Amino acid sequence: MKFFSTRNKGLSASFKEVLLNGLAPDGGLYMPAKIPKMSMDFFKSQQSFEELAVNIIYPYVKEEFSLSKLTDICEDAFNFPIKIKNLNESDLILELFHGPTLAFKDFAARFLAQTMFFLQADNKKKLTILVATSGDTGAAVANSFYDIDNIDVIVLYPSNKVSGIQEKQITTLGKNITALEVAGTFDDCQRLVKKAFVDKEIISSLNLSSANSINFVRLLPQATYYAWAWKKSKINDSIIFSIPSGNFGNITGGLLANQMGLPVEMFIASLNINDAFVKFLKSGKLSEKKAIKTISNAMDVSIPSNLERIKNIFDSDLREINKKISTWSFSDSLTKKMIKNIYEEYNYLVDPHTAVGVLGLNEYRLNFKNLKKGVVLSTAHAAKFSNVVEPIIKQEIELSETVKSLLDKDKLSIKMSNEFATFKEFLLSV
Repeated sequence: MKFFSTRNKGLSASFKEVLLNGLAPDGGLYMPAKIPKMSMDFFKSQQSFEELAVNIIYPYVKEEFSLSKLTDICEDAFNFPIKIKNLNESDLILELFHGPTLAFKDFAARFLAQTMFFLQADNKKKLTILVATSGDTGAAVANSFYDIDNIDVIVLYPSNKVSGIQEKQITTLGKNITALEVAGTFDDCQRLVKKAFVDKEIISSLNLSSANSINFVRLLPQATYYAWAWKKSKINDSIIFSIPSGNFGNITGGLLANQMGLPVEMFIASLNINDAFVKFLKSGKLSEKKAIKTISNAMDVSIPSNLERIKNIFDSDLREINKKISTWSFSDSLTKKMIKNIYEEYNYLVDPHTAVGVLGLNEYRLNFKNLKKGVVLSTAHAAKFSNVVEPIIKQEIELSETVKSLLDKDKLSIKMSNEFATFKEFLLSV
């Protein structure tokens, strides 16, 4: 399969080039030249998550991987549970936090690590992966690529804007994982990474790739869990998904699954007060303002990278985007109330991001009087945000032994300004 840049359809690439380069040479994002179509019978017939992943992903990768090799990769990458819980008859929670770093990013990061390791094996030049994170991506990528030969990872995260557990997950590994603590926001981190990919001096010196959702390959495992959730919901009709959204990689994975044939009535982009997408859906314009710090920090993004892919999917037709995506934003105060309500009503713990997802589903139902089954993507375990959740529920959250041991480790990070010249100098010195 061939892929093209969202900014120039004449710029094509193979799956291997998409995987290892991350960003197109013109700064655009890669998209498949043709999205394969699957029937409802296909989505119904798959047995395990791994089987579903193999059959969804294979059309995109068959030039690089045999079916048996892809099966091995999926079995190794997705070696942790995925669960779906009923809050009530209509509302389901898709628990995506049972991986090693307790966040949904484990699905994409572990798949990336396995595929990159396989395709990089014969390359004598070391691969350097740059990743900007608002918390969970950096933790998942660091864990997934830790101690892999011939691959170095540099994680950029905004100083004082990630949770304590997230920071420890990013900064305590060492070896081939370098953590840069950037004075600024996630948008600053993302800007530095994107500029590095189009800087001629850097790309001539380093063999660069990205593990952010600018890398199309991350979307493939994400598309898979939408299909798995639809099958497990036991509905023969279209479904509603509510997605806590920041950089919009997760929702783009869902749109990809929908384009492949998964019956989805509506995607709800549930946001915190960083509401640039709400304004975009009304006006078609993206206002560039600084991200505001919230308790759902992984969504503190003012310029979502994957908007470029969303516009591409819908040919930049705002009316068509509005037919498939609804969006609302919610304050920290409402988020805290929802965490409390869910705990008291269902004896169920959610993190702030998942609470925003539930708020979004409720708002959609209120506005459209729609009681069709809806699935909220639960993107992180509440324990990762114990400093927020515990005062709300007035109870301690039990931490796993892995997390407890992590908190005792020393932080290993390099402080970095948000100036590109400083970042470039660092990259050329490593």
